[in-house]
Amino acid sequence: MPQEGLSMRKVREILRLRLGVGLSSRQVAKSCRVSSSTVLEYEKRARDAGLSWPLPEDLDDAALEQLVRARLEVTKQDRPVPDISYIVQEMRRPHVTLSLLWLEYKAANPDGYQYTQFCRYYNCEKKKLDVVLRQEHRAGEKLFTDYAGDTVPITNPTTGEITPAYVFVAVLGASNYTFAEASADLSLPSWIGSHVRAFEFFGAAPQIVVPDNTKCAVIKPDRYEPDLNPAFAGMAAHYSTAVIPTRVAKPRDKAPVEAGVLLVERWILAALRNRTFFSVCELNQAIAGLLERLNSRKFKRMNSTRRELFESLDKPAMHPLPPTRYEFLEWKTAKVGIDYYIVADKHFYSVPHQLVGEQVDVRLSQTTVEILYKNRRVASHIRSFVEGGYTTNPDHRPKSHQAHLEWTPSRIISWAQKTGPATAALVERIMRSRPHPEMGYRSCLGIIRLSKQYGAERVETAAVRPLSANVTSYKSLKSILDRGLDKVPMKDQRSPALTLPFHSNVRGRDYYN
Repeated sequence: MPQEGLSMRKVREILRLRLGVGLSSRQVAKSCRVSSSTVLEYEKRARDAGLSWPLPEDLDDAALEQLVRARLEVTKQDRPVPDISYIVQEMRRPHVTLSLLWLEYKAANPDGYQYTQFCRYYNCEKKKLDVVLRQEHRAGEKLFTDYAGDTVPITNPTTGEITPAYVFVAVLGASNYTFAEASADLSLPSWIGSHVRAFEFFGAAPQIVVPDNTKCAVIKPDRYEPDLNPAFAGMAAHYSTAVIPTRVAKPRDKAPVEAGVLLVERWILAALRNRTFFSVCELNQAIAGLLERLNSRKFKRMNSTRRELFESLDKPAMHPLPPTRYEFLEWKTAKVGIDYYIVADKHFYSVPHQLVGEQVDVRLSQTTVEILYKNRRVASHIRSFVEGGYTTNPDHRPKSHQAHLEWTPSRIISWAQKTGPATAALVERIMRSRPHPEMGYRSCLGIIRLSKQYGAERVETAAVRPLSANVTSYKSLKSILDRGLDKVPMKDQRSPALTLPFHSNVRGRDYYN
């Protein structure tokens, strides 16, 4: 579109350089500091008016202006004006471009604006529209999320204690369709849970979530490669959604949710200012009713509502929800100890012994604990909430540890009973004679090896001798077998009955009666 504020002195200079000197339109534009389209337009107007260079001497500025302005009015009347409201709304749809809309405009209006003038007219007129329409967000593309600055007091009905409830706000970029709910805290489970319930409120998931740089969303902010919270990133992956945080201290990056927070504070929180709430659930019920009214209100400068724009623009372009709801997963890092256990939520879980000393990621759900090393799952356990307890997978132990732990007092005695009662009695006496049963394991395991060398029958026979002598030693049993004493019949070791000799000094018990 040509500049309309040019002085007649500059118009004369354009015509001189173009018609008289013969410079190109670009050269003239550079010299006169105007666009080349302006140069061509004024040249066309002059030629249509029958002018050439030099201009007639009696043609003053007023007459020249009347000629070129008259041609301009004819041109304006001949060109239909594009419908900017329609163009802005269509630009929000996926894959729609100005080129496509211009082709459709030219098909309906062959004598309409050319593409360059069409774009300039669009950019000029778009600035006059309401702020809601100035947001050029693709349909279903971005969901902006944040917490409102104001909180709502929750009163404990028993103690009267007052605690704050925090209001989560999510706004879709194209339609400004708004979701809001309250939560008892600003923890990671509350943050992720609010996003999940927002997706369920919309009935679909956006392509991109744009959060603030809260610790629940971004562990380490960075303009180019922010370090996302793994739990929040896992939730986004579950719903096939990308996370693109705003730049630090750049609230304009999330202007829709800033405006949405303001609307929620004015139309919902302000309306509830005189009510007393005794639970977050009760507060959310009140918010839901006012939220429905907010989304059904018409825009001031548009004959539509947020809900209508959402149904026609955002929802058709959003991802369908997955079959299962996202289950909150808490992520932690841990170092594998020398005993091949890691600590998660004050409980010990085993991992393969080869990972001793390595750093691993721990993913905790309400029912399971998964341990990942270099993004590969290496262990999984049922979650336990016993503080200081141990959950062990025997396969995680080295072979030597497994063999050692397989021998228990009951198992050793059970094996000994298969050999014979004397062997079982000897084994049990050996473990009973030690301060701790495990201190007798080696002696018992030695007896097991003796049975392999000499046979179970000889071991059972030999076990009678140390039992009779009250000897609890592996070496004594081995010595008996080595010397073949188990083959020699044992003598009756019972002592003869002792009788007291007769003596005058032996008074007997009757003496003391």
